[in-house]
Amino acid sequence: MKLSELRRAPGSKKAPLRKGRGIGSGLGKTAGKGHKGQNARSGGGVRPGFEGGQMPLYRRVPKRGFNNKKYAKEFAEINISSLNIFEDGTYVTPELMKEKGLIGKINDGVAVLGRGEIDKKLTVQAARFTKTASEKIIAAGGKVEVV
Repeated sequence: MKLSELRRAPGSKKAPLRKGRGIGSGLGKTAGKGHKGQNARSGGGVRPGFEGGQMPLYRRVPKRGFNNKKYAKEFAEINISSLNIFEDGTYVTPELMKEKGLIGKINDGVAVLGRGEIDKKLTVQAARFTKTASEKIIAAGGKVEVV
C-alpha cells in the first residue's frame, strides 16, 4: 500500500445537515423545531439542570462534609529556573518577583518549586519552598528564607 492509494472507508464521510435551507432539504421551514413554543424561539429552551419546576437533583441531594476551599491558602507558584533572570547576589523578595513580572498576585505568599536548574547565587525569600527547590538553591551557593 502506498500513500497515494489511501482511500476513505465508504460511507465514513457524510455531508453535514443544512437546516432551514429550503423545502427540498427535508429540514426547511421550521428547521426541525416544530411549530411555536419555547424551543422553537431563538434563544429558547431551558437552562441545564432545569426539571420543569420540579426541585432539581442538584438541590435535592444533601450537601455533606467540610470543604476547606474557602479557607485554603493560595500561593503564587514559581519555578527556580525563572529565577535565573536575577544577577548574582540579589536578595529576591516576592515584591521583586512581581515587579519583574514573574508572578501575578502574591496572594498568601510565594511557593518556590524545584523545576529546572539555577546557576545564580541568590538569597530567595518566600512563604514555601519544595524540598528540591531549597536543595538546588543551596547547592548553587544561595540561601533560602521562609517568611
